[in-house]
Amino acid sequence: MLRRWRGSTIRPLELATRILRLFVYSTGFGLNPPRGTEDCELRLIGSYTALATPFDDGSDLDVDAWVRMVEAQRIGGSAGIVVAGSTGEGQALEESEFTKLLTLALRHAGEMHVIAGTGTYSTAKTLRQTQLARRLGAHAALVVTPPYVRPTQEGLFGHYAQLADQAGLPIILYNVPTRTGCDLTPATVARLAPFETIIGIKEACPEADRMAALLEFASDGFSVLSGDDGSAARAMLSGAQGVISVASNIVPASFRRLCDHALAGRADLVASRMAGLMPLVAFLSVESNPIPLKALLATKGLGSAAPRLPLTRMSEEYRSSLEALLPALVALEFSAAAELAALSV
Repeated sequence: MLRRWRGSTIRPLELATRILRLFVYSTGFGLNPPRGTEDCELRLIGSYTALATPFDDGSDLDVDAWVRMVEAQRIGGSAGIVVAGSTGEGQALEESEFTKLLTLALRHAGEMHVIAGTGTYSTAKTLRQTQLARRLGAHAALVVTPPYVRPTQEGLFGHYAQLADQAGLPIILYNVPTRTGCDLTPATVARLAPFETIIGIKEACPEADRMAALLEFASDGFSVLSGDDGSAARAMLSGAQGVISVASNIVPASFRRLCDHALAGRADLVASRMAGLMPLVAFLSVESNPIPLKALLATKGLGSAAPRLPLTRMSEEYRSSLEALLPALVALEFSAAAELAALSV
């Protein structure tokens, strides 16, 4: 759905971002508190976005779309972004593409944290990728448990301990058993949390008891972040420090406000915000991530709807659901953008 405005074709989901951009550019106000990344500890708190990687119709990087996506996150108030994670099809990227994406993200991120997805099935390869991210200037690395090979808990401990000792970059553990085939248990996290260079965990298990177990290890030096959009609000109200989200690719200001309310314990406002977000969260799971996400991003002119094989375009049976979702997303993001603009005055 397109809308005409002053002779130009404007996609509705871009309107809230454009209004907020005009406010920020005209006043000089930024929406993120200062976050130094040199000579100080990196603390993870708030809304982080696992950015999709935009491709053009020839499956090459869409660099213009990538820059606009990074800027939209900055303007929308995100605390940080993940580059080349699973949502960003990191395993389908060449090293030169990883380098370009990370370099551009750092150039346009402003005060956001820029986190590189560096996890692979091999400790040696993960170490090399993490050291590359460090040389490029990434603030931290998000390291998923090694997929497919199904290491033991002792193997997972050794994997992360070696990275903590040798990578030279803050490490965020990432547990998503439904994708990797192995589960980083709370007992193993308890052994890893004391490492100075392991600064947090992204936990994608939605169960409340799993989050409660991990929150026992939360401290100023170790953040517990939800990696599941559907249960993120509950996790933050229980004590989690933030979320690394897929849905915030589409509505960054809305997730920023969700985190603001949740971290302040405003349960009623959290419930209201989540009620508006749940149709989007549900839609993003109709097929494997990031297939539905890329279809939505394409409506904003942000890359092709086609991921790289073996992932494919979203099935046409979900097209009507996507189109029905758009008006509510526009309204939701307008409201959040207006709140953020008011807070910046």
